[in-house]
Amino acid sequence: MSEAPHIPVLLDEVLDGLAIEPGEVHVDATFGAGGYTRAMLGRGARVIAFDRDPDAVANAAPTLAEAGERLTLVEAPFSSMASALADLGVVPVDGVTMDIGVSSMQLDQAERGFSFQTDGPLDMRMSQSGPTAADFVNTADEAEIADVLYHYGEEPRSRRVARAIVEARPITRTAELASIVRRALGHKPHEKKDPATRTFQALRIHLNAELDELERGLEAAERVLKPGGRLAVVTFHSLEDRIVKRFLRERSGSTPSASRHMPAQAAGRAPSFESPAKPVRAGEAELARNPRARSATLRTARRTAAAAWTEAGVK
Repeated sequence: MSEAPHIPVLLDEVLDGLAIEPGEVHVDATFGAGGYTRAMLGRGARVIAFDRDPDAVANAAPTLAEAGERLTLVEAPFSSMASALADLGVVPVDGVTMDIGVSSMQLDQAERGFSFQTDGPLDMRMSQSGPTAADFVNTADEAEIADVLYHYGEEPRSRRVARAIVEARPITRTAELASIVRRALGHKPHEKKDPATRTFQALRIHLNAELDELERGLEAAERVLKPGGRLAVVTFHSLEDRIVKRFLRERSGSTPSASRHMPAQAAGRAPSFESPAKPVRAGEAELARNPRARSATLRTARRTAAAAWTEAGVK
């Protein structure tokens, strides 16, 4: 297949975890620029891909034409994969891959409003529908903004930033917001990490309900994988990685659950996943050619023959 415009993170390690055999059916839950999908097709798989971003779907036309009937692209959030795959008549599947968070393609487009590196409208909507980030920062009260920054951006001075945002309203551009945050936190040009990073992450996660989507997506993957099926999840920050780690530990019988979306482990419940493999991070060679991989963590696990916990009536 043709080369992807962006470099998929931990691609070789993901493919090793998936162990694709020709003719298998695999789900790329986060199509993006199509890098993982093309690699799966190159291994002989049929791929069902998901993306809620209309731009990603529109840009996929060459890949769809090249792959023909071996690729189906569904414009929908990956949390809907169980019902969508059932409608397509392709349940169960051999593998599910999830690359969580914002894509390089989205970050590189200033008009999407995900990045503070270049100025653009304060948007951040992955599906390009519903309220924008500007809508939120201009209408939410100070306490709600502070809570979002603290919980989703792990911003230790969330109240100070929230106060500065409220005092500066209305805010319509990414450069405006970044400047407000930097002033509030006393940004020094030589600092390695821009202080606006945490605020932009928090607003994006909140606006797109990314952590709830991840939890629902993991449960959906559990339902659609066949016995022996492989799950591979790439995350980029600790909030995401903790959810994946906890899910796999619970479902492999290693620890009781502690999430409003994930059921408490019932006595005697059969593990739905084997013990997960050790987490994998990028090596120096990949970091040299793809700096985005620095924060990436890959977790993989293999499905058992036990019923999915949610299928068994536990919500």
